Amino acid sequence: MNKHIVSAICGCLFFVNGFSQSKTIAELLTEIEQNNTELKSYQSFTESQQLENKSANNLPDPQVSGYYLPFGTHQSDDYTEFEISQFFEFPTVYSARSKWNNLKAEQLKAVYTKKRQEILLKAKDGVLNLYFLQKQKSIEEERKLQSQKVYEQIQELFKKEQVGILDLNKAKIAWLQEQFVVEKLQAEIQNQNTILQTLNGGQPLELANLQLELPLQLQNLETIWNEKLAKDPKLLELKANEATARQKITLEKNKILPNLALGYNYQGVNGNNYSGVYGGLSIPLWNSKNKVKSAQANYEYQQSSTQVASELLYSQFQQDYNQYQLLYKKYNQYQETVANLNSEDLLFKAYSLGEFSFLDYYMEVQFYRNATNEMIQMEKQIQLLQAQLLIYQL
Repeated sequence: MNKHIVSAICGCLFFVNGFSQSKTIAELLTEIEQNNTELKSYQSFTESQQLENKSANNLPDPQVSGYYLPFGTHQSDDYTEFEISQFFEFPTVYSARSKWNNLKAEQLKAVYTKKRQEILLKAKDGVLNLYFLQKQKSIEEERKLQSQKVYEQIQELFKKEQVGILDLNKAKIAWLQEQFVVEKLQAEIQNQNTILQTLNGGQPLELANLQLELPLQLQNLETIWNEKLAKDPKLLELKANEATARQKITLEKNKILPNLALGYNYQGVNGNNYSGVYGGLSIPLWNSKNKVKSAQANYEYQQSSTQVASELLYSQFQQDYNQYQLLYKKYNQYQETVANLNSEDLLFKAYSLGEFSFLDYYMEVQFYRNATNEMIQMEKQIQLLQAQLLIYQL
């Protein structure tokens, strides 16, 4: 009988756990990436731009023309002429433009990846904010219960005329303040849920049991920066812009070469007809003027822009990295000092035993609560900075 009871309990626990499994941030971000409407629309835009760029390298449409001249005074038969022709640029132009289009496709890919990472970073920040709001709410709910117990105790003491009305009012205000803090946090949690649901294409997310990794001791600055250089879409976009501008010079130089035309021509008059190959040559004397110089100037601008932007990104990266290291060190010191003290419980027991007045208890407990709150905010800042520094991994 006991074995059956134990088996039933284990089965129930397994059943409950199956429906209350927590999700990692990576799993949530994967879901948001699949459902985000902005990313879907931007992906469609990217595809349309790539197709438009490819269409610019198509041959022009063939031309067909004909003449039939029956009017006027003439002794011979009516004059008839028919011609079909195909115009095209010099063959090397199409090869150069194809390479240019491929580089522009890399540009679009980098821009899409940058947009994707911006949205996923926003989502990750939102999940982190939600996690710490939930964590703070759990702490504040315990504090609210403690404040309620203190208020109820002082009510009893007031009835026995052992404390005055001022202590009773202070205890009630402290309890009301904690109630307001919990209600405010609940509203913020709801708002954050709404923001994340919007990022998820309007579909709800399972956010009840979030799993959060502990803050990391990051690798050294140069190691992370080298990884960022190879993967970060902002830097890849700059390189793609530069490569595209360089290929544009090659394309414009090829477009100086003459345009060509080939076709078939037929002429018929006075019972005779002639037919043969048609050929034409168009020399771009005016249309190509200054275009190579313009492309070269744009390439020089892109080179300079890449250098300036890279330096700015590295400077910001250094600042974020140094700030992270400082906060990480301070957080560990706080954690070692505050986390294991259990000061609020000890103070509450001391107050319950009459070792503190309400005013002394409240001042002491606020000090430790402020320290705990600061440690939570510090952990939050570390997680947000870590997400920013490692955005290239998203």
